[in-house]
Amino acid sequence: MNSPESTAAKEPTGGDVLVDVMRRHGIDTAFGVISIHNLPLVEAVARELNFVEMRHEAAVVNAADGYARASGKIGVAITSTGTGAGNAAGSMVEALTAGSRVLHITGQIDSPYLGAGRGVIHEFPKQLQMLESFSKHAATIGDAKDVEAELETAIAHILAAPSGPASIEWPSDLQYLARPEDQRPYDLPALAVPMPSDPEVLEAARMIMAAERPLIWAGGGAAGAGPELADLVHRLGAGLITSNSGRAVVAEDDDLVIGNFGATPEVGALLAESDLLIAIGSHFRSNETKGYKLRLPDRIVAIDVDPAAIGRVYPATVGLTGDAAAVLSALLQAVESPATLPHWPSRVTSVRETVRAQLTDYIGAYADICAGLRTVLPRDAVVARDVTIPSSQWGNRLLPFYERQTNIFPLGGGIGQGLAMGIGAAQARPDTPTVVIAGDGGLAVHLGELSSLAGTGAPVVVLVFNDGGYGVLRNMQEANGFDRAGVDLHTPRFDLLATSMGMPYALIRDASTFEKELAEAVALRGPALIEIDVTSLEPAPGPFTPPVHVPTREG
Repeated sequence: MNSPESTAAKEPTGGDVLVDVMRRHGIDTAFGVISIHNLPLVEAVARELNFVEMRHEAAVVNAADGYARASGKIGVAITSTGTGAGNAAGSMVEALTAGSRVLHITGQIDSPYLGAGRGVIHEFPKQLQMLESFSKHAATIGDAKDVEAELETAIAHILAAPSGPASIEWPSDLQYLARPEDQRPYDLPALAVPMPSDPEVLEAARMIMAAERPLIWAGGGAAGAGPELADLVHRLGAGLITSNSGRAVVAEDDDLVIGNFGATPEVGALLAESDLLIAIGSHFRSNETKGYKLRLPDRIVAIDVDPAAIGRVYPATVGLTGDAAAVLSALLQAVESPATLPHWPSRVTSVRETVRAQLTDYIGAYADICAGLRTVLPRDAVVARDVTIPSSQWGNRLLPFYERQTNIFPLGGGIGQGLAMGIGAAQARPDTPTVVIAGDGGLAVHLGELSSLAGTGAPVVVLVFNDGGYGVLRNMQEANGFDRAGVDLHTPRFDLLATSMGMPYALIRDASTFEKELAEAVALRGPALIEIDVTSLEPAPGPFTPPVHVPTREG
């Protein structure tokens, strides 16, 4: 029987303002670590929407990031102030690198003591400067009546191209004192998206129509332009190379999609043959361009919403500043009768098939695991990958994706983020399974988040590739003549760990059994853990060494 206190109407707080804003933007979930500095926010979200408890603030932001990428909405992360906000920093760097739509709300000490230096518990005098360093926008709520305005302003910055995370620090007293009915009217900032002029579009269109061997390179900036990009690819008969972030903007079972193989010799040869590259929203990152030494065609049409990105790495013959979908739509209206040679599309498809076949042969038993993932999983399933050899070697290239929102990977290269990203993605897509690919070293960074996963009951299968430490760094040490140090880690018993979490567990020593075990785990429609003993796989995968430059005196 309910007590009088539990049935009485609750006095509204700032948490109810947050709930109203989230509902206005179609956001149904927030992730957080509860604290004395965010109690009203957590209480309201848990009461009215879906609050997912995490164990560490870094994982909170990763989960919100995964939710944002998988849903296309805004991911909300709620942390404590001071140390709690600092714990979130690395994951906010990842969100900033990826341009993820994350709203990070952190507590702050009571407003009368801000800047006083009294040593209030959890006080961090330069917290706002820290938030500004890893956020597209950061602000402090200074009045209980300005909460809605500050939240909506932050969201406007998050959504404006190029998208990215925003942070709001919210003093604890103002969390309790804010009321939905007391919020002041506000005006949102005008954040216009540029658009190239008609003459600039026509100049680019003439160059494109004259190309006989065109290629396209799509990065994360092409994310919202899937239909337009697919139309351009097929109208031109152009091959589509992608960065990891640009994968599956066009589904990767398309015969003209080469994918994230730009640094391979075969694609290098194709680029040497090409007479035009159309670059869309790509940073041409060092690991995808052989340390910026990959040779691109002399003529480049570059499209990016950020004018500073055009020509920053490779000089652009023509630069078009604007949103990818809008710019491609304008180009499609202007491009008629392209001069593409008849054999060029088949040349592209041949390269596509060759690079995939070569990598399949090289990875040995991993090929069965890669194929099994695609056999078992539906096309719209998320595969969230931590930074580990299976991800970097074949998960980021060979494993096909069909929607960009299902391809989730830490673009900043930080280890240990994949599990929480998978938890967030599963909240965004509860009706389809999520798979997390992690290494034993990366999973140990946030082992506590296995408890978070168990608590959600979400349909997430965690694949732990166990090689007893940091295998990729072992390979790098060996390849460069370094002593072996810091890479052989004490590894937990994952069977006992899974049992302690109440998770089903399976061990794979023979890759031929993987597909069956994965299918059984997916059918459970809940958390499960599968350990792959990498050292027992036959045929052994070829070694993977990251494309990192190690300087020598010779250069």
